[in-house]
Amino acid sequence: MTAPLLELAGLTVDIATEDGDSRTLLDGVDLTLAPGEALGLVGESGSGKSMTVRAITRLLPGTATATGTVRFEGEDVLAMDTGALRRYRDGGVGLVFQDPRAHINPTRKIGAFLIEALVGNRKVPKREALARAAKVLAEVGIDDPERRLGQYPHEVSGGMLQRVMIASVLLAEPRLILADEPTTALDVTIQREVVAILDRLRRERGMGMVFITHDLDLALAVCGRVAVMYAGRIVELRSADTLHQRAAHPYTLGLLGSRPAIDARAERLTAIPGRPVSAFESGPGCAFAPRCAFATQACETTPPPLTQFDGGLVRCLRVQEIHAARTEANA
Repeated sequence: MTAPLLELAGLTVDIATEDGDSRTLLDGVDLTLAPGEALGLVGESGSGKSMTVRAITRLLPGTATATGTVRFEGEDVLAMDTGALRRYRDGGVGLVFQDPRAHINPTRKIGAFLIEALVGNRKVPKREALARAAKVLAEVGIDDPERRLGQYPHEVSGGMLQRVMIASVLLAEPRLILADEPTTALDVTIQREVVAILDRLRRERGMGMVFITHDLDLALAVCGRVAVMYAGRIVELRSADTLHQRAAHPYTLGLLGSRPAIDARAERLTAIPGRPVSAFESGPGCAFAPRCAFATQACETTPPPLTQFDGGLVRCLRVQEIHAARTEANA
């Protein structure tokens, strides 16, 4: 059996507050990613998706503390010293941010941005680094790459700048890509192109990818497995096909039911009642219980474990009853 590329075990993140207390943002996250696999991480804002990425890369705020285990190719990331962490970030893992304009220096040319790590960290000659950068720009679908290297970020579109961000990650030749909602700021047509580029290059290079998004349909289309997060916890994890056809957790069912259908007209989309909560706001039981149509008193007081069910993992006390009722209703 192939060893995991990435493994999270009991990952918990607490952040200190100004009054001396602490708040839990991630609560016992367990995930594995095989080499070359694409894993989707889905949930509403505040569910813990981006915090999970920050923990994987050790880019947490200074007041945050991570416990548990983050292993990359068997090495504990949370225990890495400065040198090992630099090597890990330089060639092990690459991060594609949500908004490229917030992470690319607008006063520097695109070429200077792309080759900075190659020239500075790896001591690659500038001419060779620029040639590599132009080649990767062509790989991500940018025409006339040599000319683009001499342009400033404001001279290109948002979609093209996101491709530049992807190219900067690929130049480091990582084994793992963390794509943190990389299409949020783009229109639908460009979203499709950017996602197709990421998926194609992942397959060609054999890289693992964690794809973070609030768009469940996008995750189902790109990823082989999907993890659904709520209040800093994984509530469901299964293959994309199974999740689409036989989702089991009430929250996942709510997300699937709130999508517009292209073959039917509806006066109003179905919405999940209430508001999403963070891990530190949830009570002693199931965090989703206040919004769940299936919740009982036990759900409000008993914390549900993440257990095997129907070929996946589900965090719900009543999952078998709900599944039986839905099966009978659809018969």
